[in-house]
Amino acid sequence: MTTHSRGVSVTIDPVKLDRLAEVAIKVGLQLQPGQDLVLTSSIAALPLTRRIVEHAYKAGAGLVTPIFNDDEITLARYRYGADAGFDRAAGWLYEGMAKAFSNNAARLAVRGEDPSLLSGQDPSKVARANKANSMAYQPALEKITGFDINWNIVAYPDLAWAKQVFPGDADDVAVVKLADAIFAASRVDVEDPIGNWTAHNAALKSRTEWLNGHNFHALHFTGPGTDLTVGLADGHEWMGGASTAKNGVTCNPNIPTEEVFTTPHARRVSGHVSSTKPLSYQGTLIDEISVRFEDGRIVEAKASKGEDVLKKVLDTDEGSRRLGEVALVPHSSPISASGLLFFNTLFDENAACHIALGQCYSKCFVDGASLSQEEIAQRGGNKSFIHIDWMIGSDKIDIDGLSKDGERVPVMRKGEWA
Repeated sequence: MTTHSRGVSVTIDPVKLDRLAEVAIKVGLQLQPGQDLVLTSSIAALPLTRRIVEHAYKAGAGLVTPIFNDDEITLARYRYGADAGFDRAAGWLYEGMAKAFSNNAARLAVRGEDPSLLSGQDPSKVARANKANSMAYQPALEKITGFDINWNIVAYPDLAWAKQVFPGDADDVAVVKLADAIFAASRVDVEDPIGNWTAHNAALKSRTEWLNGHNFHALHFTGPGTDLTVGLADGHEWMGGASTAKNGVTCNPNIPTEEVFTTPHARRVSGHVSSTKPLSYQGTLIDEISVRFEDGRIVEAKASKGEDVLKKVLDTDEGSRRLGEVALVPHSSPISASGLLFFNTLFDENAACHIALGQCYSKCFVDGASLSQEEIAQRGGNKSFIHIDWMIGSDKIDIDGLSKDGERVPVMRKGEWA
């Protein structure tokens, strides 16, 4: 299929592109007949987005509402926008999305923007805009992190993104290479992608069952630049792959996914940890992060690149210096084995174990659907306007599970399941 991205004509495999759209609807969302869909996408991802809409209506969607963003329009704000405008966000739009989710609309995001779009812009404006947006998005985000509805994220190879991953290649070659990498990671480069996902989900389920059977009190990460103890929330539950939303629909929120994850205890994290891959956050690259925790809170933070943005993120609110997620991914995962740095959290988090600053997932508790916000907080769940994953795993990291009485069980050795 020939697509045009920023003036470059590129042929992306039409069969695999269509499979990705079908997997997004049938595996990612398991969209139900009559269910509405709120879809966000970059303009650059139109070829995939159009196919997703087709598959949504073929699956019986009620109404599909697309909301588009565009890199050049985003940059125009930073170049010409009035200073006061950076403290504003489209709260009315997010309230509408939250209302749609309250009425059981599904949510799908097609990602593909330039990872370093805002790297040349004023960091304080970027931070202010991000904070305003995070606060305005909260009503909709709560429906997603609370897993009220079936939701999903997939990716499309935009030219600017492709050039960051493959800087030495011609534009058209870079886009095709990134497309192939996305198709492989998303498991649509096989004859029966839906059957492949069924088997993959079963394997992830067996990992979560082992971890839930042990019911560890904490995890201890050790390796270069890392000696971190992450307490786990009281009554935490490990999840991974397909899981069932409160509306009863079993979906795969992230495509691709290689992780099993749970909720840490926001007040029981101690020690220091270093990132093992750069974090691409809202158009800024933050590299070589190192932080120190005391009583669950980050008390020291450094980065070799993007440190000013990192520090502003950490000051977003009371919960932004505490953890909302811990996730385990083997170093041999297909995304890690590809050897690529995607500069995109959806992919890079599935190459390595990671932690997330900010908001926890209430679904990662036993009977999470029935818990109040107060009960989640009492059990150690964190609350914040942000949720930002960054990578701390590699082939040099060991992880032990610690029981309440101090017994140690090997979980990972040199980045692989023990």
